[in-house]
This record gives sequence, C-alpha cells and structure tokens, in this order.
Amino acid sequence: MHIHHLNCGCMCPLGGALFDGFSQGLTAQLVCHCLLIETNQGLVLVDTGFGLQDVQSPYSRLSPFFVHLNNIQFERKYTAIAQIEQLGFSKSDVRHIVLTHLDFDHAGGLEDFPEATVHVMQSEKEATQDRHGFVSSGRYRPKQWDEVKRWKFYMPGGEPWLGFEAVRDLAGLPPEILLIPLAGHTRGHAGVAIATGGGWLLHAGDAYFYRHEMDAANRHCTPGLQAYQWLMEVDREARLQNQDRLYALSCDRSSDVRMFCSHDAQELKAFAK
Repeated sequence: MHIHHLNCGCMCPLGGALFDGFSQGLTAQLVCHCLLIETNQGLVLVDTGFGLQDVQSPYSRLSPFFVHLNNIQFERKYTAIAQIEQLGFSKSDVRHIVLTHLDFDHAGGLEDFPEATVHVMQSEKEATQDRHGFVSSGRYRPKQWDEVKRWKFYMPGGEPWLGFEAVRDLAGLPPEILLIPLAGHTRGHAGVAIATGGGWLLHAGDAYFYRHEMDAANRHCTPGLQAYQWLMEVDREARLQNQDRLYALSCDRSSDVRMFCSHDAQELKAFAK
C-alpha cells in the first residue's frame, strides 16, 4: 500500500497560537488531515474533509456558527477530489471511504465519490438521527451524505488491537485496515489503524486535537483547542479515558505505532514529508 497525507480543509479561527501553538498572527492554522491509500482493491479515503458542494454553497450545507467560529476557508484546492485528480486519479477510483466520524469537517466530501462504499461505526450513524441541541444539529449535516448509496456499519468487538477494541475484516477492504472505537468526542467516534509493513499508522481523528497531548516530555493542550474539545464532546469520561490510553500507547516505543490527529498542521507537515 502507498499512503498519501492530504489536507482536505483549512480553518483559521481567531486566537493564533492560543489554538495551534505556533502562529504569530491573529488567526490559527488548522487542517483536515485525511489519508488516501492505494490498495489492490482501489483507492481508500480515510475521512474526506470538506467537499465540492461545501465550497460552492457553504451556508446551505453547514452551520453558520461553525463556519464563522472555525473561519473555514472554502477553496476547491483543499477538497479531496481536487487533490486526487491532481495525483492522476479519478473519483471512480475511490472505492471505499472509512470515516472516523460524521462531523461536518470529516464527511463533507462523501458525495464527491458516488461509487464509494462508506464505512463507519453503527453508533455514529445512529447518533446522527438524534440531532437535538445546538451542537448536535450543527455538527451533523445530513445534506453532506443524503445521496450516499452504499453504507457499511460496524459494531465494536472482535480481536483486540494493542489493548484496544478493534473492528477487523472491514467489508471489501484489505485486512491491514482496522477501525478502533474511540468514543467520547462523538458517540461512535473511531480511529483508523493501518499496518504499513514498517509498523502501524493510527489516524486518531478527533480523539485528541494537539500534538503535545501525546508528548511524553511536556503533555499539554492549547487553551483554544481544549475549549473546543469541551464544546464538542458527548462523553467526557470516555473521551479523557481514551485520550489517556492513546497517550500511554504513544509513550510505548515497543508498540511501533505512529499516530496523528485530524487538525494539527504541524503533524500533517511532518507526515507529509
């Protein structure tokens, strides 16, 4: 397998370094870190970021509150389809999309790939049916996926992965790709683990937001991202417990796991190299 690291969304909230830890101006730099995996079964996307329809008509598809809070930059170049075409592929080459969860900044590009099968935790899809409250109605945007024809839903269980629950044998996907339930940020949030031949790569989604949350020497989070995590969590106990477990895994050098989250620009820069 060959893995491409893509930035499928640019967000520049006010706060600068209070969010991302490095910006010197008034705004921060947050990304939507997605993966494009070349496999014998075709292309596999892990998350989609924002899609073409989000760029063309953001206010008909997204919550104005989150559009302005995150200061989303709607440019076609950030969409997964634009980057996939730049790599020489077509939308029909994307056979599968594996989602960490269905938040607006992770699932916006689903309809750009109408032939793909979308894989997600059953509990996450069920959560989208219960859109009561300000945050839930803003984070889940059914217009982003109401044209998806092929879904595959999964329940937790099966052979563990490094002490975590794992969903293996995802339908039609190589056995090297696993879903790792990491509830807390959303009800059915999951990580995606990939066996690369040289160890494991773990896309942790929004289980954490800032690289130094996994830093053994100086574990901390910026106040802006800490507040955003509090705003978006559905189960604080589960979120913090899973974050602690990921931290322990990141400190275990014998595990041979490299992990990253969805929105840290410095992590994306390091992995894209």
